[in-house]
Amino acid sequence: MKLYTYFRSSAAYRVRIALNLKGLPWDAAAVHLARDGGEQHSDAYRAVNPAELVPTLEDRGATLTQSLAIIEYLEELRPQPALLPGNLIARARVRAIAQAIACDIHPINNLRVLQYLTGEMGLSEDQKMQWYRHWVDTGLAAVEAMLAEHPDTGVFCHGDTPGLADCCLVPQVYNARRFNCRLDHVPTVMRIVEACEGLPAFQAASPGAQADAE
Repeated sequence: MKLYTYFRSSAAYRVRIALNLKGLPWDAAAVHLARDGGEQHSDAYRAVNPAELVPTLEDRGATLTQSLAIIEYLEELRPQPALLPGNLIARARVRAIAQAIACDIHPINNLRVLQYLTGEMGLSEDQKMQWYRHWVDTGLAAVEAMLAEHPDTGVFCHGDTPGLADCCLVPQVYNARRFNCRLDHVPTVMRIVEACEGLPAFQAASPGAQADAE
């Protein structure tokens, strides 16, 4: 398996966690999202992923994109250890938590959106950060409400083994810390993140552990 990744990309971070939890060997191909205007915009990478985004996974002659689709592929490729619970309703819950992060918070705070805000839209750095922190603040508050006091929340987002939702949650909190977002309003989120960060699979996937880390 070959994963096109960038150490700070939260979407790539999700997939790295999933690969590690599954115990699947993989090789990293670094795509620097900031160097020379962004290597993701190069002709060479555009030929791999026309959307000019990471991650991209190459496996068995196929080229796969979109982090959640890649993780679901890994789940079907190697069902154990499972990242989704066996119960139909429980799987829907886990997917909802994951999508609350990957679809509601992350896309509107992604690098290309932030660059557009300070570029074409002419926002100041302070205005950009106000935008970023607002959506992280409100988005994580929604995730907290999904987790806190729910009977299926355990050590991790669902039960006592890490899964798909945790793969999404930890990178989002990494970004929140990086941009000095408030996190005191999401104690359940932070408890779960602390549990995840104690596991080798999450540690090995962390941005600082990557070969392309700066």
